[in-house]
Amino acid sequence: MELLTWITYLGVIVALIIFPGPVALLCTSHGLRFGRRRAAATVCGGTLASLALMVLSSLGLGAILAASETAFHVLKLAGGAYLVILGLQAWRRSGDDSPLDAPDTDAAPPLATTSGLRLFRQGFLVGISNPKDLLFFAALFPNFIDVGVPQLSQFAILAATWAAVDLSLMWLYAAMGSGLGQWFRHPGRARGFHRATGGLFMAAGGSLIATSP
Repeated sequence: MELLTWITYLGVIVALIIFPGPVALLCTSHGLRFGRRRAAATVCGGTLASLALMVLSSLGLGAILAASETAFHVLKLAGGAYLVILGLQAWRRSGDDSPLDAPDTDAAPPLATTSGLRLFRQGFLVGISNPKDLLFFAALFPNFIDVGVPQLSQFAILAATWAAVDLSLMWLYAAMGSGLGQWFRHPGRARGFHRATGGLFMAAGGSLIATSP
């Protein structure tokens, strides 16, 4: 792959990934609630979901979804429903007047008991819940792949670059959330945080469902 092509691709994906979406919101939320170290599991789950969607797109499943409206809309409904469920869970936590658990630091153990596996699973499910990303990767990658040379190595470079950028930027979102943790330990602020994140997740899920016939 030519250096100029790779630099162009890098600039494009940085602009795409840095724009906050459901995964960025979840990483920020988990960073605030559990600390940036434990939210690393959420970050890894979201990045793995992106890599899985890339592989599925490369296998032609993106084209299959584009050709099958029924399958595409069923997956959109399922993904939207999951985001709405996450939103309802966050909104239900707003009824608890207790402050957020203190995020973990090097000086103190984490107070939250949610397992890293559960955080990883939530990150993965949110990341893979939008089938439109399959079509997105199917449309993005061909613009940066030279069909005249072996394509597998090019795909590996594109995927590895995406993973590195995604991990870095989602980690920044988690760290930003962790930095706000102390401020949101006040019960009223914690309640507002839960309602805000719950509303955003429900809005994201609702918009995904609304675009399905």
